[in-house]
Amino acid sequence: MEETDREAVATAVQRVAGMLQRPDQLDKVEQYRRREARKKASVEARLKAAIQSQLDGVRTGLSQLHNALNDVKDIQRSLGDVNKDWRQSINTIESLKDVKDAVVQHSQLAAAVENLKNIFSVPEIVRETQDLIEQGELLQAHRKLMDLECSRDDLMYEQYRMDSKNTHDMNLIHIYFGDMQKLSEELAKQLWMVIQRSLVTVRRDPTLLVSVVRIIEREEKIDRRMLDRKKQTGFIPPGRPKKWKEKMFNILDRTVTTSIEGTQADTRESDKMWLVRHLEIIRKYVLDDLLVAKNLMDQCFPPHYDIFKKSLNMYHQALSTRMQELASEDLEANEIVRLLTWVLNTYKSAEMMGNPELAPEVDVNSLKPLILQNVIDQLLSKYMSTLTSNIIGWLRKALETDKKDWIKDTEPEADQNGYYQTTLPAIVFQMFEQNLQVAAQISEDLKSKVLHLCLQQMNSFLTRYRDEAQLFKEEHLKNREYPQCYVQYMIAIINNCQTFKESIISLKRKYMKTEMEEGMASSHASMDVILDTIAKEGCSSLLDEVFMDLEPHLSELMTKKWLTGSNAVDTICVTVEDYFNDFARIKTPYKKKMTTESHHRVVVEYIKAILQKRISFKNADERKEGAERMIKEAEQFRFLFKKLAAGSGEDTEGLCDVIVAIAEVIKLTDPSLLYLEVSTLVSKYPDIRDDHIAALLTMRGDASRDMKQTIIETLDKRKPNPNYVHIFKDITISTLSVPKLLK
Repeated sequence: MEETDREAVATAVQRVAGMLQRPDQLDKVEQYRRREARKKASVEARLKAAIQSQLDGVRTGLSQLHNALNDVKDIQRSLGDVNKDWRQSINTIESLKDVKDAVVQHSQLAAAVENLKNIFSVPEIVRETQDLIEQGELLQAHRKLMDLECSRDDLMYEQYRMDSKNTHDMNLIHIYFGDMQKLSEELAKQLWMVIQRSLVTVRRDPTLLVSVVRIIEREEKIDRRMLDRKKQTGFIPPGRPKKWKEKMFNILDRTVTTSIEGTQADTRESDKMWLVRHLEIIRKYVLDDLLVAKNLMDQCFPPHYDIFKKSLNMYHQALSTRMQELASEDLEANEIVRLLTWVLNTYKSAEMMGNPELAPEVDVNSLKPLILQNVIDQLLSKYMSTLTSNIIGWLRKALETDKKDWIKDTEPEADQNGYYQTTLPAIVFQMFEQNLQVAAQISEDLKSKVLHLCLQQMNSFLTRYRDEAQLFKEEHLKNREYPQCYVQYMIAIINNCQTFKESIISLKRKYMKTEMEEGMASSHASMDVILDTIAKEGCSSLLDEVFMDLEPHLSELMTKKWLTGSNAVDTICVTVEDYFNDFARIKTPYKKKMTTESHHRVVVEYIKAILQKRISFKNADERKEGAERMIKEAEQFRFLFKKLAAGSGEDTEGLCDVIVAIAEVIKLTDPSLLYLEVSTLVSKYPDIRDDHIAALLTMRGDASRDMKQTIIETLDKRKPNPNYVHIFKDITISTLSVPKLLK
């Protein structure tokens, strides 16, 4: 308290000091004093009111405690009186035990009297019930069975109430009603037979199925009643609960499973189409059964049974189990496809679960998958592995078959435009098409994988095709008389390259989702390169064949015999034209290249003959005669290849001009103009080399060594432009003469 007083005084001093900081505030001291006095009075009044309120509350609490004490004392006295009375009544309760026993015995006797008639007539009722069951009167039989069970259950219940430990009397009752249990089992057997054949029964005699359902419903009600009584009394009759509703659904489930398993054919080992038939039978049976369940069975069951939905779930589960079993077997590639097509597409299609007659109760989007995704992935992996092996084998076999055709003595077949071809591209792409169509039935992803596989294997196949074409050429070169139709089949191989190209483009356009999927673009480019290489090598092989026949005639060029009137060029033109009658059966892109290459090689061989120093003209007359012959023969070549290139758009003029240009150099009569003429030749054909010019001047026969050296050293050499077609580049001149060799 002293500390509190000191704090109050200190606070007051501080507050007064705050009020009296300026001299003019002294005039307001009285005002300050009155204000503080009012505040003090107000605080004291509130304090007094609070204290008074607390005192009133304490007074009230004390009064209530006093009243409670009095009540407790009254209760204590009352409990004492009750205890006293209870002790006095114990003897009275014990004296009533006989009365209690009499009441229980009376209740039992009353039950016995009530069921007396049934008790004595049990054997008769059993016989009647048995007859009704055999006659198919299931509802009446069940009514009598219920009466018997009711009598037995009431007697057992009364016995249980009187003495639950008296098993002797319980067994006695149970034995007396023993035939009733057999009746129940016999009746149940009849019910389950009807349930097993419910899909047939509902069509022929739906009332029988309704009767069975009513019996099951009765038993369900009795089960519920007995279970409720067990909760209250602890007693439940033997054989309860029967759970016939649960058994009914179990039997339906087993029936569904058995029917699906029973559709498998016994001829599996000998019948390659066993899976197709098996799945088709399942589809037909399941669809028919579900339509019956929806349209007929649903009307025979109470709504809360939801029989159609439960049937749908049973069939779905049974199908899932069966499909998993099939997936676990050692299936072939075509069987895997059939299974997955059925599971992923047919099952939810309009042919089965998506049938309009099953809507709207069946929502295909809500149906769970028949096979787990990891199992599907395993099947697809196995299918792709098997398909890869099969495609490799099919391609190898197709190529071997095609090779056998190459050595035939008959020409290959021609298409509608007359182009030679073999059946290889058609066989290969028919196989690809079939596999892609099958894959497309399963999923887009599998279709893309199969397309990628086909193109990948096609790439490898074309490499083997190229190797076989090379071997075909090499074998022919060993004996040019064999095979007889070498040229025609080489043309067919070239044409096949174009067919392959077109077929690959068609396949991609039809089965590729995007314009050029990743990984396939490079494959496509690679195949184009290989096909062009095969065609180019084929064309080269054919030209080699031509020039092997032309070799003796080409060797006559630029010789004394040629100068005196050889018909070598006439023979060359006739031979080339004869070959090109067959080459006309080459398809346009390669035929055009063939004509261009042939034209180029003929001109190069002719120029090579000029530059090989086979002849050296002795005088101006010989040079004139030789030059005019060159110009004439150049015109023959120009006419020939213009004729062969008709309609192809090829420029046939330029190549033969080089022969004319060389002829002009040979024909020149004034040696002083020789440098100018050679310069013109070099400017037109910048790939001509010094040794070529030297050989040309040597052929003239009038140019000295110094003149040759001067002309060669003073020529202005230029690099060819990018579009220039090289003519002299691959022409080599032998620089070793006989004197040099001897030296």
